[in-house]
Amino acid sequence: MYTTRQLAEHVHSISSRPPEVSTRDTALRCILDLVGAAVAGSALRSSCAARHSAAALFGRGDATMWMADQTAMPIGALIANATAASALDLDDGHRAARGHPGACVVPTVLTLAPLARVSADDVLSAIVAGYDVGVRVAAAQNPTGIQTRQSGRWAALAAVAAAASLSKVEPSITSQALSIAGVLAPNQQANGSSGYARLTGNDVKEGIPWSAATGLMALDLARNGYTGPEDLLDHPAYYDSERILEGLGHRFEICGTYFKPYACCRYIHPALDRLFDLVKAHELTVADIVSVEVETFGWALKLGNVLKPSNLVEIQYSLPYCIAVAVMEGRDALAPIGEGLLNREDLSEFAREVKITVNPDIEAVFPAKTLARVIVETRQHKYVSALDGPVGDPHRPMDWYAVEEKFLRVTRHVLSPSKQQQIIDGVLWVADGEIDTLLRHLRSST
Repeated sequence: MYTTRQLAEHVHSISSRPPEVSTRDTALRCILDLVGAAVAGSALRSSCAARHSAAALFGRGDATMWMADQTAMPIGALIANATAASALDLDDGHRAARGHPGACVVPTVLTLAPLARVSADDVLSAIVAGYDVGVRVAAAQNPTGIQTRQSGRWAALAAVAAAASLSKVEPSITSQALSIAGVLAPNQQANGSSGYARLTGNDVKEGIPWSAATGLMALDLARNGYTGPEDLLDHPAYYDSERILEGLGHRFEICGTYFKPYACCRYIHPALDRLFDLVKAHELTVADIVSVEVETFGWALKLGNVLKPSNLVEIQYSLPYCIAVAVMEGRDALAPIGEGLLNREDLSEFAREVKITVNPDIEAVFPAKTLARVIVETRQHKYVSALDGPVGDPHRPMDWYAVEEKFLRVTRHVLSPSKQQQIIDGVLWVADGEIDTLLRHLRSST
């Protein structure tokens, strides 16, 4: 049996029963975290552009574009919502996938849910199915055959799984949709830290919104008799099918999700956490610190790492500039980042004093672990941090209360306190079987 067909059977099985308690609780955190990222990113230029283009190109429809009091056809609304979700790099990720399932899966499910008669359990199952398929396919990629690690390469299959689970589509159709999506997904060859372009400060980023739309289109095509190569995942030069099927139905990949307290690339987070450890332990101030050295893994050096960013995306991919922001402005300035951090010569000057080196011990365990050690030099002393990974990883988890605190922090400039609480309560009501309240509160920021 083709791997796509086995995944399709798996998706159908997930859709037939509610998730177990621990899996459900992770899905609820994923919803709140992703909604927070989308709310925080909803006013950015890229998000506004996506909404305008969705309305102009896809036309009027009944699907909600979040926080905008606007609707569009489902594929247009999905592009708009996934753009907002991934705009600030606050969205969740998964170490095995080396990418971001949430910004594709959660918008797919929550954009489509109001248009169909689905229960809260259906929503949670669809989210679990989307993460499970997306992460498994991503983790199975053979880098010699698939030369970019960007989420857009595999997120379309996650969108297919999520949408198919939500609508309880027959496995034969889902299998074809997975095959179609895998071929038509954006190749992402140029962009991101694994791409050949060096101008990473752009809004295309990992192509997640376009991949989500491709998945939605692929499922509709399959329903109408369109076919794809069902053996897509059965060629070891491109995918390790054993990794895809390992523990299928027994281990759900959503449980390995990490959450991000800062609006920047995950490769920067371990350095930020080690810096904050030293600042807290030794009560350091910006006046004390002369320079910072970051020992990390080689992929962190492949980021843009510009010292004088011209836009918010360049900040998201600059380890030295984020360190400068952390030292000079503190933790809250990184969640979310704002326009006020641009054109700051003081931040650029400090960033020039940040040295990045590759530590062989750290490199040896990447990508299974993303570790860092930070050395802070003051005028009198040199302080060396522990070697550890970032907050939010499964072994250093952010529980519900930590995710809620992040939500309040990153949405504080967009939502009133009462609106923040309404959305938090809406997510909690999903656990009690009620989905409509959350969907209603996503329509508008007021």
